[in-house]
Amino acid sequence: MNICVFLSAADLDDRYTAPAREFAELLGRGGHTLVWGGSDVGLMKVVADGVQEAGGRLVGVSVEFLGAKARQDADEMVVTRDLAERKAVLLDKADAVVIMVGGTGTLDEATEILELKKHGHHTKPVVLLNAAGFYDGLKEQFQRMDAEGFLPLPLTDLVFFAEEPVAALAYLEESAGLQ
Repeated sequence: MNICVFLSAADLDDRYTAPAREFAELLGRGGHTLVWGGSDVGLMKVVADGVQEAGGRLVGVSVEFLGAKARQDADEMVVTRDLAERKAVLLDKADAVVIMVGGTGTLDEATEILELKKHGHHTKPVVLLNAAGFYDGLKEQFQRMDAEGFLPLPLTDLVFFAEEPVAALAYLEESAGLQ
């Protein structure tokens, strides 16, 4: 599978890097391809390193103004004009999406992917990997949206919340019929 991962480019502590590294190793050992923002810094680097070291492929999608931070040894690197084009290319190249910890950019990517899925523009599985409870508040908000009728389809059809990397990959592989 080509698995798109949205995540931070910040340098983070072990409670976030350890689950990211574990997911990356599982992805690489499973023969999957990482599709990511292409940066070779912070958590993005941790995941790319882990996938590559475990034998997986790297497909980066960078943006012109971040070109200096792009990973040089990716198997494939696409450079887009702007962030909107980057998001479209990332989704186009992906069979599934995983949202890891991140800031406003990651949140923007996550909500756009979920909005497109909500409106039927894609049916790809989406997993929110809730490392160290980072997304507990967002999960609660989504549950409230679901309970109060703000979502036109059940939350469980929109996104899968995984507390552990193994559960995230298992859900994706099951969704793709690989288990």
